[in-house]
Parts: sequence; structure tokens; C-alpha cells
Amino acid sequence: MLLLRRIPQPVIASVHGIATAAGCQLVAAADLAVATDDARFATSGINFGLFCATPGVPLSRNISRKRAFEMLMTGAFIDAQQALDWGLVNRVVETGTALDGARRLATTIASRGPLSNRLAKKLVDAAHDGAIDAALSMSTVAQQQIFDSSDLHEGVAAFFAKRSPEFNGR
Repeated sequence: MLLLRRIPQPVIASVHGIATAAGCQLVAAADLAVATDDARFATSGINFGLFCATPGVPLSRNISRKRAFEMLMTGAFIDAQQALDWGLVNRVVETGTALDGARRLATTIASRGPLSNRLAKKLVDAAHDGAIDAALSMSTVAQQQIFDSSDLHEGVAAFFAKRSPEFNGR
């Protein structure tokens, strides 16, 4: 799970079918998730006496505390729409199109400034993981990095020239 967090690019989960235990944990640990309308999610080990401890950490960071408790303590499945409503997934797509949906999302993200994307991931993680004052200080430094970047200058120039930007990640 830490490896997924340390990758500087956004990690997108593509879910079709059932994601239980470690599968549900991977979805929760990913930065973004696209699921098919027939996908289902659970931490069902509790049904036979096993507490699924490791999914509890990413679940509680992605859905509310009470909803994480419900999933971890009941073992009940939630469907794709409920996962969307709860914030476990970002998008629900038609059956058989999860990977295409994830690729569309990745294409959109990749077309944006890579420096901004890396900093966004770092700051969102810091906001969830650390003290608020440390996260705010980090955001001030990141904002200055963006203001000083060639990506921002290119983005503004492209906007005014009514063309697509050509970011270089610096």
C-alpha cells in the first residue's frame, strides 16, 4: 500500500466484478478508481471470524469512519453506486468498460501539467496524513513551485492563444 502512495503519478484502479479483502484494500489505496456498474466491494473476512485489518487503514482514509466501521464489522457487500456515493470510487461505468473508463480518466489527467499533478498528489496525501499546519505550509511551497514553473507559463500562453498546452513537467 505504501508503494502505491509513493508513486508520484496518480494510481487509478479499474474494477470489474468483486473486490473483497485485499482487492477492496487496493481500490481504497489507489488515488482514483473506476468501477463497472455491476462491481461489488466488501471486507467479508469478518463473516468467518477474520478481521480484515489492513483494508481498514485505506478504507478509513477514503470513506467516512462510520462507513469504514460498517464495511469492516458487517462484511456486507456494497454495490458500485453505493461505493460511488461513499467515495470509494470516482466513477461508475457500464459493465465491461472499467479499463476504458480508467484509461479515459488517465488520458485527461496526463493532458494536464505533470508538475501540478505530482504536487496535487503529494499535497492531498499530506492533508490526510499529517498535521494541518504542516500540510498548509507544504501547500504554500508547492504554490510557489507552480508559479515559478514553465508549465504554468505554457498553460497561460496556450489559454490565451486558444491552443492545447504542451507541458514539460518543469
